[in-house]
Amino acid sequence: MVVQYARRWFTVDVYHRMAEAGILGEDDRVELIEGEVMRMTPIGRRHAACVKRVAELMFDTFRREANVGVQDPVVLDEHSEPQPDITLLHRRPDYYAACEPTPADVFLLIEVADSSAEADRRLKVPLYARSGVPEVWMVDLVQETITIYLDPSPGGYRTARVVRRGEHISPSAFPERPLDASDILG
Repeated sequence: MVVQYARRWFTVDVYHRMAEAGILGEDDRVELIEGEVMRMTPIGRRHAACVKRVAELMFDTFRREANVGVQDPVVLDEHSEPQPDITLLHRRPDYYAACEPTPADVFLLIEVADSSAEADRRLKVPLYARSGVPEVWMVDLVQETITIYLDPSPGGYRTARVVRRGEHISPSAFPERPLDASDILG
């Protein structure tokens, strides 16, 4: 006889109530992905340094045009609330105190990957596309590349381009603001 276990898919609302009830603590490194509470990969030194570097670059470059989020949640749908490393968001005077940002609020979402690049490409990038996030940058510290994903659709991003050191990139919302890929990769 095969035993099958019933899985419970959580909503963002239930996920938040779990945190309020103390089931999930502030220091728990988890995020809600397609109804499942997933443990996040531990942050290594290279990953942490890259996130700090990119956050500073984004603040310095876009502080007047956008709110910059650092490892803050984005509600993608009823069952997904990941915490991307960096978000470039439509400017709001309350800095999203009233509610978490959604895909409609996102100019650019950046994931930094040291050991999790393949898992992020397989799980998170398609989820971002299905949710309508307009642009994602995957910073792969092992390969020393930045993959730019554009043109989201239910089947994934229709456009992907790999950028290396020495090349310049701009968020599609701010094409007049080129950034050196070397400044992002470190």
